Amino acid sequence: MLKNIDPLLSPDLLMVLRSMGHGDEIVVVDANFPAASMAQRLVRLDGLTVTAVTDAILSVMPLDDFVPEAAWRMEVVGDPQAEQPIFDEFRAILASREGPGCRLASLERFAFYERAKAAYAIVATGEGRLYGNIILKKGVVRSA
Repeated sequence: MLKNIDPLLSPDLLMVLRSMGHGDEIVVVDANFPAASMAQRLVRLDGLTVTAVTDAILSVMPLDDFVPEAAWRMEVVGDPQAEQPIFDEFRAILASREGPGCRLASLERFAFYERAKAAYAIVATGEGRLYGNIILKKGVVRSA
């Protein structure tokens, strides 16, 4: 057991997060995402939602503030401007963890897939809601 660490952060996920460097990306995906065939490193958290895992990750990992965008969601196929309820949940988590100026950008489905393939790791969740996929770019931890 560790103090002040979200219990959703498994040993495997903590190792991945600690191993990542500035600018590396991690993808947290829903149950429909082809994670096993795309991941360089795969962490399975099948019993959890993508929003709970995203919030847990951002409790220990800062987002990159050297770039204009550090978080991306997948666009709805055939309607890139469409909103899904989960997108507002992602925005709320980002605002809570990174501040109200943190933007959730979007990527077309196949562009999202290509970026996911290049990511440091993919975390597969049991999320059942469609479009429950987010990419997070790791920032730096500044010394006090």
